[in-house]
Amino acid sequence: MANIKSQIKRNRTNEKARLRNKAARSEVKTHIKRAVASAETGAETSVEDLRTAVKRLDKAAARGIIHKNQASNRKSRLVRRINALTAAATGDSSEA
Repeated sequence: MANIKSQIKRNRTNEKARLRNKAARSEVKTHIKRAVASAETGAETSVEDLRTAVKRLDKAAARGIIHKNQASNRKSRLVRRINALTAAATGDSSEA
């Protein structure tokens, strides 16, 4: 346990930030899973779910919760995955 007053305060603020960041990362994962699930089922809301997932990734990157390159990589993988799912659902065999 810290004895220095400023370090005690830093420990409190770090804990608050850790919990806030944990909640934001969890929300990002939830929205990504929701977007993939709606693309698999072919729901009408799949486009909106994808848009929301991308928005949450951008917000997390802007707030410094995840790195901007990590957000970019996740968005790229998510869009590629959803495009593959929708292509498979429509029966397009043009993508290999």
